[in-house]
Amino acid sequence: MECVVAVDVGGTFMKGGLVRDGAILYAERRPTPRTEGPAAVIAAISAFVTELAAPREGLRPTSVGLAVPGLVTPTHAVFSAAFGWRDVPAAAFTDVSLPVVLGHDVRSAGAAELAYGAARAEPDVLYLPIGTGIAGALALDGALYGGAAGWAGQIGHVPVHPDGLPCACGQRGCLAAYASASSIAARCGESSAEAVLSRTDEVARRVWDEAVEALALALATATLLLDPALVVIGGGLAQAGEALVGPLRTRLAARLAFRRPPRVEVSALGPQAGLLGAALLATTA
Repeated sequence: MECVVAVDVGGTFMKGGLVRDGAILYAERRPTPRTEGPAAVIAAISAFVTELAAPREGLRPTSVGLAVPGLVTPTHAVFSAAFGWRDVPAAAFTDVSLPVVLGHDVRSAGAAELAYGAARAEPDVLYLPIGTGIAGALALDGALYGGAAGWAGQIGHVPVHPDGLPCACGQRGCLAAYASASSIAARCGESSAEAVLSRTDEVARRVWDEAVEALALALATATLLLDPALVVIGGGLAQAGEALVGPLRTRLAARLAFRRPPRVEVSALGPQAGLLGAALLATTA
């Protein structure tokens, strides 16, 4: 049976698998060695792809799709603030003799949401996964919008507080510095945003409140500019469910005084969105 190798590279974990026609036939995940530097991450991705592409009874991989963060073209990972790499060719990510296509992790996951998830019935959608970083995928009139260079959707680096907290990208006051899962955890000295949400002390409540407010500010700007019918929240932080989207809906509505806000929902595909999106990339090889 023909299938594709799909790998979704996140700042904390890499999710990989074998996929055929939207069905995940095999999947596993492993840590991303982000703290060890760009070369270590590239080597880890290559090793993962090699293992996934190894012969398995009844399965024959025909191509590889890699969904990675940052600025991406189908042939190069141009830049990633999360990993510190610049202009990495697709061939560097694998030693297997299969066609390889790179794609932006969030836009790829957004394509999966359009194909299989919560965005299937809406032509105008903003998909916003929140994890180690934050970015957005825009579907306008039923098609993903990439912008002039294919790099649209970098909402995580929209400044929500001018001259605010420093961001890994080199700017200050970015949405990601306040509302990414990694930033929420770091600001409270925790290993995860989930741990912050379970706390009831003043510091944890303030950090969480600032995260929700930052998201509301960024989404209000996106709403006024793009007029999406639906905002789909994905990524690890989406696992907070109503603890996140409940107050976010309220704050967003308050920031849009003269118009109704878009619906805000949690991703239907959950953590599988990126993997299915990487598989869609592979089908274009």
